[in-house]
Amino acid sequence: MGKINAIITGVGGYVPDYVLNNEELSRMVDTTDEWITTRVGIKERRILTEEGLGTSYLARKAAKQLIQKTGVDPDSIDALIVTTTTPDYKFPSTASIVLGKLGLKNAFAFDFEAACCGFLYSLDVAAAMIQSGRYKKIIVIGADKMSSLVDYTDRQTCVLFGDGAGAVLVEASDDDGYGVQNSYLRTDGQGLPFLHMKAGGSVCPPSHFTVDHRLHYLYQEGRTVFRYAVTDMSDDVTKIMEKNNLKAEDVDWVVPHEANLRIIEAVTKRAGIPMEKVVVNIEHYGNTSAATIPLALWDHESNLKRGDNVIFTAFGAGFVHGASYYKWAYDGGTSSASTK
Repeated sequence: MGKINAIITGVGGYVPDYVLNNEELSRMVDTTDEWITTRVGIKERRILTEEGLGTSYLARKAAKQLIQKTGVDPDSIDALIVTTTTPDYKFPSTASIVLGKLGLKNAFAFDFEAACCGFLYSLDVAAAMIQSGRYKKIIVIGADKMSSLVDYTDRQTCVLFGDGAGAVLVEASDDDGYGVQNSYLRTDGQGLPFLHMKAGGSVCPPSHFTVDHRLHYLYQEGRTVFRYAVTDMSDDVTKIMEKNNLKAEDVDWVVPHEANLRIIEAVTKRAGIPMEKVVVNIEHYGNTSAATIPLALWDHESNLKRGDNVIFTAFGAGFVHGASYYKWAYDGGTSSASTK
């Protein structure tokens, strides 16, 4: 038996209809379109405003589109992974809710949390599962309802985040040389003071005090996070290129976590990759955390060609970071790849 490759055979996505643009934000907090655009490169973000809907709704919509696009038999799916920082509930898993709504009868499901690195890490996990020979088809979904964590009185953070979900189908293939090649993944472990939510976990459970003191919102020290993100992501891209004997001219696309346009520009400049090779959609969606990379693939799918050398890179709370090298397996104009 030859080597089993893990390839992405299709991409789905979903963003809510409601558009929260900079002009509307400027009426909520002391900010302007120019201030936001200059500092982070965001013009608008999508927000899930309907009552009673959470991350599972976003994830289900993206996965349903993925299944329809690829034509995959739902009963052939072996596993479903949802990576998110904003689960519907502490338990059960958001993945179990999505699986139930999709009616997948022969799959198991679990959540995976690695903040904004969630998709990067879970794609690597799914690839390892496929390469083990035990599983043939896995849906990986990055989904976050970041608006549920955002304090819309804090102009430093409320301008950054949006809601959305992206999904990929990862399949076993004997198409040699395509799919996930390898990854460089690391966790710093020193990021807690700089990016976290102060209450809601077992260290500080919810109480009247935590609610009254607004401790259930995202907290970030922007300058520190910016510095670590630029350093780690650029180093990770360089390392994954060296690991695979790739030069800048060999890289067709870099798909970074969409956190801040200035971070993306600094990372690719330090790594020697021109911006025309970088997939960027932060202007329209903002930072959707675990959903940014699959949403970027969803937006950019038609431009991807079979054999393209693609580098993914991300950075998130923890601090977690990394990069991976992927050989694209199908022309984006087609509905999906052949697994042969």
